[in-house]
Amino acid sequence: MKTLRHVLLFVCVMTGWAIPVVAQETPSGARYLNQQMPERWNYIPEHEQILPNEDVWWKSFHDQILDSLINEGVNRNYDVKMAISRIAMARQAVGGATAGYYPEISLNAGYTKSRSAGAMRGGDVPSSNSSYFSFGADMNWEIDVFGRITSQVKSKKALVEVSKADYLGTMVSLTADIASYYVNLRTLQAQYQVAQEHLLSQKRVVEIAEARHEAGLVSKLDVTQAKTVYFSTEATIPNLKSAIRKTVNSIAILLGVYPEELYGRLSEYEKQPDYMCLINSGVPMDLLRRRPDIIAAEKELAVYAAQIGIAKKDFLPTLSLQGSIGVASHEFNDLFKKNSLNYSIAPTLSWTVFDGFSRKYALAEAKTQMEIGISNYNQTVLTAVQEVDNAMVSYKSALETIECQQEVLEQSKESFNLAIEQYKEGLAAFTNVVDAQMSWLEYSNSLVAAKGSALTSLIQLYQALGGAPQ
Repeated sequence: MKTLRHVLLFVCVMTGWAIPVVAQETPSGARYLNQQMPERWNYIPEHEQILPNEDVWWKSFHDQILDSLINEGVNRNYDVKMAISRIAMARQAVGGATAGYYPEISLNAGYTKSRSAGAMRGGDVPSSNSSYFSFGADMNWEIDVFGRITSQVKSKKALVEVSKADYLGTMVSLTADIASYYVNLRTLQAQYQVAQEHLLSQKRVVEIAEARHEAGLVSKLDVTQAKTVYFSTEATIPNLKSAIRKTVNSIAILLGVYPEELYGRLSEYEKQPDYMCLINSGVPMDLLRRRPDIIAAEKELAVYAAQIGIAKKDFLPTLSLQGSIGVASHEFNDLFKKNSLNYSIAPTLSWTVFDGFSRKYALAEAKTQMEIGISNYNQTVLTAVQEVDNAMVSYKSALETIECQQEVLEQSKESFNLAIEQYKEGLAAFTNVVDAQMSWLEYSNSLVAAKGSALTSLIQLYQALGGAPQ
């Protein structure tokens, strides 16, 4: 009871907290579009999301099998591998944008033979023939005077951060899913054990009813009622076995393995993990910034800000340097003589004066995207607050339910023992035994389900918080 009070106290404290969201003076969030965006997004280190191999929140369940399953899932799950690949792609995109700082150089070599018609200049003018070999290099270099390339690089770097946040989100979801399916598996196995234990008890009741019937003390109705209870319990076992098998299949998918590899490891009955877990109290308001979806939403704002910068840079001139150098000669042997050299250098300052207002609309589109990003960030934070509060309420409710169910189960078991004793002594009808049997089985399963619900709510709480509070 002392531990339960501590947990409930923590939950009550937690439910009173709030997260400040981005305030908006206008529904569109246009207020922020005229403000300068920060160079980078800074996070308080102790509130950042860390990788699952460091943020091992599931260790609080004290279940080594669960630990090993999550470790395998982190290393083998295909969604995680795809998330890692997306980070690599984003980094490669940064490299592609950075390449804009450097000139483009191309080599060319060839042989040209041409004939110019003399009749183009006069009826008696003879035609002229020419042929020559050539070899040279061309260069095109956009000099980033006005920062257009820099803005593109910033945008790509922000996308890398978004992909990292998505990767962390994949990790959090994966570990929570594995833990949830594992808890469901142990809950089903516990219910299977309950059914097996009650079958033994119900079989003894059948034997008692048969013995009393054979002695002429009761009618056969007692025997049929006892067997009805027995076979109705037995009928639940195939569905439990099927559900257990399907749950193992789901875990196998998350681990990236075939189910046959897990049947041997997970077929043995193990008790449900410990549902009593104390989470560190005093969770600060910034804790939800550990959530990958909030981090991703905030990083996307940096992407949109950079895109606004790119759209604005398109209004400015572009300074580029074009040049070529090479050699050309009628004879191949004269190709590298002094008089075969030719080159050109052409610095160019281009400025688009009118383009049908396409740049104006591109900038307006970028600003609107920024407004959408601000709204998305606010909505993400609000959703996170709701999910945390819902998970804490569910966990608190599950703990209270378990406490009540334990009392109910003890009383139902005592009722069964009293009913069977009175029946054997001929002091009570067999219907009392049947009712007591069914109630005892029902409350046994309810307690198992309540423990599973508490574990599921606890997992959802960890997931909503983005991991374990540090």
